Amino acid sequence: MQKTIQIEIDGSTLKIDIHRWAQQSNGSALLTYKDNMVLVTANMREEAKAAQDFLPLMVDFRENTYSAGKIPGGFFKREGRPSEKEVLLSRLIDRPIRPLFADNYNHDTQVIAMLLSADFSIDYDSMGIIGASAALISSTIPFSTPLGAVKIGWKNNEYFINPGQDVLKELEMVLQVAGTEQEVVMLEAAGNEFSDEVFMEGLRRAKEVIARICQAQKELLNPDKMVVASKPEAAALVDDLRDKFTAQIRDAIFTQDRVLRRLKIKAIQEEIMQGKEEEEIVRIKGAFEKVEAQIFRQTLLQGKKRTDNRAFDEIRAISIELGILPRVHGSAVFTRGETQSLSTVTLGSEDDAQRLDNLNGDETKKKFLLHYNFPPFSVGEVSFLRGAGRREIGHGNLAEKSLSKVIPDSENFPYTIRVVSDILESNGSSSMATVCGATLALMNAGVPIKAPVAGIAMGLVKEGDQFAVLTDIAGYEDHFGDMDFKVAGTEKGITAIQLDIKIKGLTDEIIRLAIEDARKAYLFILAKMKSVIAVPSEKLSEYAPVILTMMIPVDKIRDLIGPGGKNIKELVATYSVKINAEDDGKVSIAAANRELGEKVIARIEAMTGSPEVNKIYNGKINRIEDYGLFVEIMPGVTGLLHVSEISNQRIRDVRQEYKLGQMIEVKVLALDRDNKMKLSHKVLENQPRDGEN
Repeated sequence: MQKTIQIEIDGSTLKIDIHRWAQQSNGSALLTYKDNMVLVTANMREEAKAAQDFLPLMVDFRENTYSAGKIPGGFFKREGRPSEKEVLLSRLIDRPIRPLFADNYNHDTQVIAMLLSADFSIDYDSMGIIGASAALISSTIPFSTPLGAVKIGWKNNEYFINPGQDVLKELEMVLQVAGTEQEVVMLEAAGNEFSDEVFMEGLRRAKEVIARICQAQKELLNPDKMVVASKPEAAALVDDLRDKFTAQIRDAIFTQDRVLRRLKIKAIQEEIMQGKEEEEIVRIKGAFEKVEAQIFRQTLLQGKKRTDNRAFDEIRAISIELGILPRVHGSAVFTRGETQSLSTVTLGSEDDAQRLDNLNGDETKKKFLLHYNFPPFSVGEVSFLRGAGRREIGHGNLAEKSLSKVIPDSENFPYTIRVVSDILESNGSSSMATVCGATLALMNAGVPIKAPVAGIAMGLVKEGDQFAVLTDIAGYEDHFGDMDFKVAGTEKGITAIQLDIKIKGLTDEIIRLAIEDARKAYLFILAKMKSVIAVPSEKLSEYAPVILTMMIPVDKIRDLIGPGGKNIKELVATYSVKINAEDDGKVSIAAANRELGEKVIARIEAMTGSPEVNKIYNGKINRIEDYGLFVEIMPGVTGLLHVSEISNQRIRDVRQEYKLGQMIEVKVLALDRDNKMKLSHKVLENQPRDGEN
């Protein structure tokens, strides 16, 4: 059934049309917000696999280039593999909707969001989440809780709702929130050392908008939802396993060595499954995991005991190694418990910056890159080593946002910076270990970051009104817990937050408590890091390129480049350097050492400078007349050396005395309004060469 609702958001109208387009989909929503238009569809397979005890959910967001009036680049002129932004937007939808599906629902489900028209004056990121909610609740898919989303910006004590791209660049905090009418389901934030108070006020404003969006969606609810059958036989199996194996499972859970714990758990499972059929084995594995979770959660909430015997706010042991890779520009190994990140820094020139062809038509350069890798050996597994997946892209993006505000600008540090975090071992929050390791590697490399950054992951176990917030969660607590709340910051404030949950929502009380504990934790880690390296190294690695910058007049850029790039190519080939000239006259030279770079600067100054009165130049004769010599003192700058100024001795025939291409020293005696020069050689005879070029 087609239906339309409208929601006022900060003076603009969000319109949602249900089943207007894509009517063969189980659910579809067309969202219009100013000139932004997003179509979201939701579909499920009618039959579920019998042995499937999880939700196989696929979510994709596509930014069609036609939405911005553009034709894709490349040979094929069509959209290809998802961009990094599309991957992040797909995750942005997946994370809040996943915990809101009905329990025991396990049908293959797909949500697709397509950007059809792009209006960059107002943010459209939240439209995918809202559209997914509207498409799902209007379908027969067992998803009945309306979900809203909004982006909040902050600068100079002013808050902005869904700020456009021009405003986004100037904000001191950007907060993306998704939630139900009452509680928060997902959030992420990034900014320039913002305070808890700024964040909580932004969250309050976000929840007000989200509540209105959720209330409006209630009339879209499809009454003919698929009924998910309960599984009494599964519940009975869980009770039976708990009665018989609680003592053994508890002993295994509280085994300190992670490998030994896994072996004990495996041994118990094999004992239970011995002689069972394949279908029964699948049911036993699912029931066994539920028993594990129940014992873990009960022991933590009632016995106040974590699996590794830490206090709820205790951080695992930390060790740091610096500069362990001799040939890279900066390196560090950060280990926290059984999570270990090898972070490396590579410094490059302007040419190494990543060029981004944005949907709005702007081509920008990205000079700080952070890449996160999660090889299978980090968790003792065997699998194909592929390129970066969605998880790697998401974790790398979070770490990059955590650090981006402390990276020096190009004026103070004219390098392209690439950080790579290879996770060597993982047992909880490798993304926050990446933040710490990357900070240490940057300081080891001599990058003058504005302040060191550390990060921590917080967990939660909640049953009814009883809950426990956990600091520095390990993998087991992440798997069986209810929350993964990551916070990164400096001594002054927060730089990034990311929250994901498995329950239906979080209250402000839990969020505030988690942030307070997180701040104490990352400040503790910062102190550990600063005890090893307090400030960035004063010198760069001997293997890092030396980058020197200079300014030349804008109208001289063509002289540097030369016809067909002849001049700049000659410099690059002669000195084995990289040269980049900006439109504003800024020139950067990447050389193997400072001496070589300064030679190139001297050459460029000679090529692009203007003649100065009383300065001496070593010029080349490029024309000879009876009345004098035409001498080129700079590329394209030629003046007349009159025969009367050539020598104090009488010259009978200049053609006999001088040849084309011959070098001769001259002094600029005068410049007229048209920059015509009066040159002299005779004034240099028997004179000291002060000011010689």
